Amino acid sequence: MKVAILSTCSWRTPPTNYGPWELFSSILAEGLHRKGVDVTLFATQDSQTTAKLEAVVPMGTEQNKFYGDGKMSKDSAEWLGLHIAHCMSQASNFDVIHNNLNYPPLFYTPYIKTPMVTTIHNGTVEFDESALKLEIYKKYNPGNHYVAISNSAQHPELTYKDVIYHGVNVQEYAFQPTEGKYLLVFGRLDHDKGIAEAIQVAKISGKKLVIAGIISNPKYFKEEIQPHIDGVNVEYIGAVGGEKKDQVLGQAFALLHLINFNEPFGFSVIEAMACGTPVVALNKGSMKEIIQHGKTGFIVESLSDVIFSLEKVKNLNRYNCRNLIEQKFTQDIMVDRYLALYEMTLRKNTI
Repeated sequence: MKVAILSTCSWRTPPTNYGPWELFSSILAEGLHRKGVDVTLFATQDSQTTAKLEAVVPMGTEQNKFYGDGKMSKDSAEWLGLHIAHCMSQASNFDVIHNNLNYPPLFYTPYIKTPMVTTIHNGTVEFDESALKLEIYKKYNPGNHYVAISNSAQHPELTYKDVIYHGVNVQEYAFQPTEGKYLLVFGRLDHDKGIAEAIQVAKISGKKLVIAGIISNPKYFKEEIQPHIDGVNVEYIGAVGGEKKDQVLGQAFALLHLINFNEPFGFSVIEAMACGTPVVALNKGSMKEIIQHGKTGFIVESLSDVIFSLEKVKNLNRYNCRNLIEQKFTQDIMVDRYLALYEMTLRKNTI
């Protein structure tokens, strides 16, 4: 089987720091490749993979925005168009195209014969923001193969071929059996991720808060976060990846996921638990599907509940967090589910 994995061109695949869709694309591509699938990853030129790499975009457009040297003159939309077209021009070379760019590649589906599997990474969030996006998904739903990343991420007006949870290579996350010292927020820094709420909780609880992630909303960061950063009680360490990410996640007392939106999944949640770190999250989106309340963390309804739950985190067995990931959210489980979907798609396509 020949599979094209269409990642984004926003960040490198896998990401050096931030990039959940790119992380997913990398985990999937590497897992499929290890199982003997002929995989081609469409990503940026600086991406890394043991499979084949196809690329026209020099570096991630968002990476260039934050850390670049200004040499990439085209804007993000132009690069995205070139990136998608580069994959679709080779569609006949593959048995399946796995789209991880949400709706833009769907416009090509009437003009290619290769079946496309689309993992809808934003869940229903983007439909709340744009009715037009929902209409696009509905228009191209017939004949396409949509995958939701959690049950809560499904929209009632769309038909999905499967619900497949994200998974991680557990061996890449060092298990930390001992209780950490600080609270952690991890990911992009904006209102959706509840950073201001985490600062409030940390101050009330008397625990240090470490903030790790990219400043996706500079105005929010300047007004809601920066005034509280003192390097002692509230510390901002920037975006972290690799071994540093492993350490930061594993050495935390708890990950705070005080989201202000219906989270479709939450990669940082399973990454933290893979390291043994419990998660305290507001009850929004997929959190009930991922966290075992009272065993691997707590799912709460309000900030006052968060404070109360933090007092009970020390009673949790960190081994339970690791075991949950090993049983339900591994790379192998995810890859096998997608491989089964590809095979089913091909069988139906030949009937």
